[in-house]
Amino acid sequence: MKRFATANWQGSGKEGKGTNSTQSGVLNNAQYSFKTRFEDGNPGTNPEELVAAAHAGCFTMKLSFVLNEAGFTADNIDTKCTIDFQDGAIVESHLDITATIPGIDDTQFQAAVKNAEENCPISKLLNTKITSTASLA
Repeated sequence: MKRFATANWQGSGKEGKGTNSTQSGVLNNAQYSFKTRFEDGNPGTNPEELVAAAHAGCFTMKLSFVLNEAGFTADNIDTKCTIDFQDGAIVESHLDITATIPGIDDTQFQAAVKNAEENCPISKLLNTKITSTASLA
């Protein structure tokens, strides 16, 4: 399986503008720029936000599979991923997880979270510190 996304950039690094599109069409010429990357409140996306979305989605799906393998099915899993971008590098990806899972205890849940954190494909791709905080609802 191969998936793709495209990017286009026009102009200088600071004054230019770009777009991102994905194979699925979910992103179709989504705007990004210096301002959407380094300033708050500007419409558009940025690479770190897209990495955060990818990591949150990948981790959450992997956690569901890990739970299923352990005999549990989640009623709900919410994951927020925060990417820490400093001095031109992603230095950390932090996952905040809240889940409702019938019949699981906290020890089993924390073990499943750690497994998913270490083994989701995006975690494996990122060459950075990955941390998490997880709680059962």
